[in-house]
Amino acid sequence: MISIVGTRRPNSYTKKFTHELAQKLSNQNIVIVSGAAMGVDSLAHNGAGVSNTIAVVANGLDIRYPAVNKNLISQIEKNGLMLSQFPQSEKARAYTFVQRNEIVVALGDILIVTQADRNSGSLRSVEFALSMGKKIYTLPHRINESLGTQDLLKEGLAEVIYDIDSFIESLGYSCNEKNEDELLEFCKSYPTYDEAVSKFGERIFEYELLGKIKIGNGVISL
Repeated sequence: MISIVGTRRPNSYTKKFTHELAQKLSNQNIVIVSGAAMGVDSLAHNGAGVSNTIAVVANGLDIRYPAVNKNLISQIEKNGLMLSQFPQSEKARAYTFVQRNEIVVALGDILIVTQADRNSGSLRSVEFALSMGKKIYTLPHRINESLGTQDLLKEGLAEVIYDIDSFIESLGYSCNEKNEDELLEFCKSYPTYDEAVSKFGERIFEYELLGKIKIGNGVISL
């Protein structure tokens, strides 16, 4: 399992590579852990796919918060795993977010912070990772962007992911052509809906939800 966290207001570069990073890790059957918040968290969950992600929330499980992620949270409830240490109906507060962050970090073997400003809540997650002896990674950013992670690099507290495939291979996985998404390759032949469901089951519904495939007139297409 790998924890991915970061700003609620990612730039377009961070959006692209957070999603790609989570997706490629998930393709290796690595579970992505995050906090169901807006921004980097939701990108990580979506990139991983709702059936291969864990969302840790800062409120009771009967509350789908934030509202903007209501549908994503609902899908993770049905297909992945939602976790909370708080009782039913307890609302999120400043201290519950901190406790949520600790669990997110604890579940992952490593922590990736894809973008964070100074004084960001994501840097609290970094503190937890350091205290737990976990390695921390981040994306490379331009000068004056993501100053929180830039500071981590200056202090030697994090390593940079310059190439996603090379990073995944450094974890002991192979990112060659044999690891292409089998479902998407299958869908290039425009199979019928019944054929696709028979071969891949609920992954068909997940990929449709994520916009990876289209279903129309009983046929699957990209």
